[in-house]
Amino acid sequence: MKLGILQKIRYELLLFRNKWQIKRSKLFDENYYLVNYPDVKSSGIPAIRHYLLYGSFEGRKPSSEFDGRFYLRQYPDVKSSKINPLIHYILYGKKEGRKILEIQNEKSYTKWIEQYDTYSRSDLLLIKESIARLNFRPLISVLMPVYDPNSGWLKEAINSVINQIYSNWELCIADDCSTNPEIKSILQVYQNMDQRIKVVYRTENGHISATSNSALKLVTGEYTALLDHDDILPATALYLVAETINKFPDSKLIYSDEDKIDSLGNRTEPYFKCDWNPELFYGQNYISHLGVYSSNILKKIGGFRVGFEGSQDYDLALRFIEQIKSEDIIHIPRVLYHWRLHEKSTSFDINSKTYAYSSAVNAINDHFKRINSLSKVDILKNGLYRLSYPLPDHNPLISIIIPTWNKLELIKKCVDSILHKTHYANYEILIIDNKSDEKEVLTYFARISTNSKVEWLNYNQVFNFSSLVNYGVNKARGEYICLMNNDIEVISELWIEEMLSIACQEAVGAVGSKLLFPDKTIQHAGVILGFGGIANHAFKHQSHKTPGYFGRALLTQEMSAVTAACVMVKKSTYDEIGGFNEIDLAIAFNDIDFCIRLKMAGYRNVWTPFAEFYHYESASRGEEDSEEKKARFNKEVDYMNDKWETLLKNDPAYNPNLALYGEDFSLAWPPRC
Repeated sequence: MKLGILQKIRYELLLFRNKWQIKRSKLFDENYYLVNYPDVKSSGIPAIRHYLLYGSFEGRKPSSEFDGRFYLRQYPDVKSSKINPLIHYILYGKKEGRKILEIQNEKSYTKWIEQYDTYSRSDLLLIKESIARLNFRPLISVLMPVYDPNSGWLKEAINSVINQIYSNWELCIADDCSTNPEIKSILQVYQNMDQRIKVVYRTENGHISATSNSALKLVTGEYTALLDHDDILPATALYLVAETINKFPDSKLIYSDEDKIDSLGNRTEPYFKCDWNPELFYGQNYISHLGVYSSNILKKIGGFRVGFEGSQDYDLALRFIEQIKSEDIIHIPRVLYHWRLHEKSTSFDINSKTYAYSSAVNAINDHFKRINSLSKVDILKNGLYRLSYPLPDHNPLISIIIPTWNKLELIKKCVDSILHKTHYANYEILIIDNKSDEKEVLTYFARISTNSKVEWLNYNQVFNFSSLVNYGVNKARGEYICLMNNDIEVISELWIEEMLSIACQEAVGAVGSKLLFPDKTIQHAGVILGFGGIANHAFKHQSHKTPGYFGRALLTQEMSAVTAACVMVKKSTYDEIGGFNEIDLAIAFNDIDFCIRLKMAGYRNVWTPFAEFYHYESASRGEEDSEEKKARFNKEVDYMNDKWETLLKNDPAYNPNLALYGEDFSLAWPPRC
């Protein structure tokens, strides 16, 4: 009886303390709760009180937007904490970007297609009306090299062009001496059926590059789309391309999202891509399908190069981008290409064409030579490539700035790891001490500052992380600065070389690193804007060995933001945009705001997985657990939403078809496009 009274008091206090957070979260829907659980209404207990006292422990959902059972199953640490799952999400999980609904699996993509990628009759009528209103109706030439395909798949590929809602196209086919006589018969039937279908029959086998060039000679359209002889275009593909050309009349290279299709017509493995991202492109040919090119430029560069078979499309795109500006490359965030899954295709097995690896490396390195760059790539694995930039010739000084307060075990581990594990020699460490008062810490600072590479500076103002960082940068002597939290530990000995080689490139702003939790799961692999509301880390809590979404956890790439827990930037660039925002973002989101301002100023923020550190996150200043801290945090959230609302909803390094409530690139329900 006594225990029951204590429990009741505890729940009353819990209800009183968290009632405003629950209402503010909008994740408790009283009407939903009462309709789905009619016994609650008959009990006479207010809905929110019932949920806190009983419902959450019984697995009841507070709304259609939050599944407590899934949340506890997904995150065992929450279950062991005994905290109400909704309260945990409001206080911690949202900021950490944790998922709140179980919707991402192979079956869910089928449902996603039904809901968001299936067109009704009225949709198709609207599209036809839209086509009639286009100011410019470009002729789009679909280029198809053919050699002994499965006859049924060849027919499906050709039919997918014939069935396009947008009618101003031509299909340019070159047959590379197919040995199966049925193939020629099929092509002749289609050629006779539709005058928009052109076919050339080669007299000798020349492989895919030569055959594609034979097809290219038939092209008369303003734009050329590439289609393999066994793949499929959805009926809206060329319409959406034409619509994009009208919206972006200067576009020269257009690419879309893609997925895979099996022999039964089942669609799987959608690749929802980011907007143009040169560093990522050097790691993988993510342009791939559907790729649409300005025909004039395509012919100007001589089409496809013989000798690069297996990566001929990659080589083509590399030579093509040398002729255009970045803003002429447009991404359509829609699945406009279905890549056939079969045993001889790289869509089925990346190792089915292993010669493509060396062809791709040669193509990329040739590209670097043509643009007079000393950069290079090497084969990584799984059809991915590691990008390496050259270091500056003059061995610049790097200023490592570490704001800190007490916590000897953290700052000592951080500084010692730099001193003992860093290969690059020309650096200085600035310890920016914000009122440390622990005797052992002060003793350590006095001792370590006798090292010629270490300087101990006192900053005796009220804690303001942005001010601390700006103070440190102002004192730095280096040409490049590296902001580093005091809870960082070096893993990669060549971390400075890796980050500096990127930071010194033209138009690069902030360079981020790969941060791991002590258990070797990922803490930071770049920041996605909009995750959890403002921003959060990609692939958080996944294994450090994970390839991530289509290999992105393994590849150097542009990101809209990276964390300042360990970031490098040129000091002159830092000063140019005014450093961290001390007034509006004293504690949270200052690094995100800094990166966005770099981006707005025309700089690219780049994340690399090849500079690794351990990050003992929030081990120094702790969590946002007081009412004062929560109020300040909410104010900073409001500032970010007001200042950067559009970008937070449309991160160009992400995709609007992917969700903003987790770190694993799950499908968005609904998509934001």
